[in-house]
Amino acid sequence: MKFNLKKSLWILAVLGLFSFTSCNQATGGNSEEKKETKDTLSITVLQTADIHGQLDPHPELFWENEEIVFKERGGLAYIKTLFEKERKKNPGRTLIVDGGDLIQGSGYAALSEGSIFPELISKMGYDVIIPGNWEVVYGKERMMDIMTNYNTPVIAQNMFHEEEGKELFPPFWTKEIEGVKIGFIGINDPDVPVRQNPIFSEGMTFSGIEDEVKELITKVKKEEEVDVLFLVTHIGVFKQVDLANQELAKDVDYILGNDTHERVRELIQGKYAKVTEPGAFGSFVGKLTLHFVDGKLVGDEYELMDVDPEVYPADPELQQLVDKAKEPYKEHLETVVGYTSTPIYRYLTVENPMDNMITDAARWKTGADIAISNGFRFGNPIVPEDGKPAPITRANLWNLLPVNEKVKTGKVTGQQIKDWLEREMHNAFAQVPSERFGGWLVRFSGMEVDFNSQGNKGERIKSITVKGEPMQMDEYYTISACVRPGDPMDNLCRIPDVEDVEVKDYTIHDVVEEYLRKNSPVSPKLEGRAYCEHLGKYSFSTVPGTDYKFH
Repeated sequence: MKFNLKKSLWILAVLGLFSFTSCNQATGGNSEEKKETKDTLSITVLQTADIHGQLDPHPELFWENEEIVFKERGGLAYIKTLFEKERKKNPGRTLIVDGGDLIQGSGYAALSEGSIFPELISKMGYDVIIPGNWEVVYGKERMMDIMTNYNTPVIAQNMFHEEEGKELFPPFWTKEIEGVKIGFIGINDPDVPVRQNPIFSEGMTFSGIEDEVKELITKVKKEEEVDVLFLVTHIGVFKQVDLANQELAKDVDYILGNDTHERVRELIQGKYAKVTEPGAFGSFVGKLTLHFVDGKLVGDEYELMDVDPEVYPADPELQQLVDKAKEPYKEHLETVVGYTSTPIYRYLTVENPMDNMITDAARWKTGADIAISNGFRFGNPIVPEDGKPAPITRANLWNLLPVNEKVKTGKVTGQQIKDWLEREMHNAFAQVPSERFGGWLVRFSGMEVDFNSQGNKGERIKSITVKGEPMQMDEYYTISACVRPGDPMDNLCRIPDVEDVEVKDYTIHDVVEEYLRKNSPVSPKLEGRAYCEHLGKYSFSTVPGTDYKFH
């Protein structure tokens, strides 16, 4: 934890040893005449993000001493205990925020279509929540029913009813604590209709982060007279840092970021605002402490807290509700469908054992030359212990594959594949933050790609190999991926103009279950299917223009 000038001034003020000019650099405040300090106040802001329907403790991946290690973390009832302990440390001065992607990502979330969450989240004690890009997964009506029953304010500045053009949720929320007024503006990802299956967001429209946001910032800061202004955004760390450097954010103090599952352990200082993002899956809680003197913000502290079950035992009441919520689905989801003798995870930027297993299964089933899996950092690790293969359950499959769609195949030329890969690489590795689209490369089986992540747009690929031979640009190759409801029929994993398209009568879960039954224990590992010398074997996200490292 860094010790800065603002913090030292605050400490001296508390001791009554120092009179000073209050100048809030983060908000661009002007210096005032010197005056004797009258009061001091500390306000705690806790943040969760991207819990993705994870109800229980689970293995979590850490990068320590240049190697991957796994530790047990998370669980809603355990987060609840952490919340209560923090509230007791600073009673009446603690605010708790969730940044979205809460109701999707686990089998229990999927099979209940999110209906288990209103009762659970109502008991968590959040003060304000925003929707994430996955909140739309069950459709507009279900999303609204779930989120309006949290008994907690839900805010989103840029989500609208398509027909009336009215806001789905209030755009901001304010709270006054002992004379200090704090404001929160919610912003979801404008690209939701593109990032998710288009059918999910039918009946909704999304606006960008432009003039309307600027006007709202001015309104909340000036008309509502807030002393500290937060943007709670679900647009990914790259765009959140970029936003903190834009003049648009000159009246913003902090950006509570979400979406890319990054673990920011020290606030990232932008030109105008400071940025954080608190990991994912309920494994972490961000803790920001704000220090005020005479109602002026004079310093802050930040830490990323592990939700360690040994440190924070389950809250009994909430655990009972979690167990009740799981009961109708537990027998089906906890059925073992296979085993793995090596750890399965999906945290690296380029290649991951989890996707190698999934794409191997799809290619095995379909006979396609190349099988494709979407690139993202999603799914709890599955880790063998004591030298014994680890069981893989249907609940694990939902964690690995949170949307269970039918498999789709077709034919494309080598040139189409190359052009598509170049686009996907730019989405993942663009040096201009606003041009990034997620931050992880697609994964595949049946193809090897050597590339340079630092190359120019459209010029990153060095070589592509299929069946041990260089890919021929005019030759046709069969490919396999999953249906994205709402996409054109001839579109496959963002590749347009696919020929001989066929939608199979089985889903990707069916494929992986069958593959595991016949091939367990599996042992997926890193094979260099996609490799970049600049990134190396173990490539976690980096954020251009910062010294942030994932660990």
